[in-house]
Amino acid sequence: MSEFVPKPLRYNEGGNVHMDFHGAANTTIDFIVDRFGIEAMHEIFRKVGEDVYQDLRRHLMAGDRDELVRHWRHFFDREAGDYDIAVSDDEVVLTVRRCPAWHHVLEIAGRVSPHFCDQTIVTNAAMAEGTPFAIETVVTGPGACRQVIRRRA
Repeated sequence: MSEFVPKPLRYNEGGNVHMDFHGAANTTIDFIVDRFGIEAMHEIFRKVGEDVYQDLRRHLMAGDRDELVRHWRHFFDREAGDYDIAVSDDEVVLTVRRCPAWHHVLEIAGRVSPHFCDQTIVTNAAMAEGTPFAIETVVTGPGACRQVIRRRA
């Protein structure tokens, strides 16, 4: 196997943001949970963390948490989220005061799936699995969370 060589930020789409994608995700989450159960939904989110975000995972495997920080900044800036990121030697803390996806879903659908934030929680855990890092994601309120990247002991 060849050595991993980091490349420029892969997940950096430009152009118009179609926020209704989040509404479609919300409906899909409820459908899958109702039809197949929460474990099926969590398995899909795990596959997203492992496969869809494999480039971010490779960076984490190589000991590079900065690519995930760039990814967070890109998407929260792009969707006008209310957030900040504190970076120290020991950890990176993403504090989301107003998640643009969650609040958009609430606005267009009137209801956010109780499993909507699982996509972040489970996907983050899967991205970090087997890497030198753990990512703890805690929902701190409606449309708000804290995500912390720490080096494993």
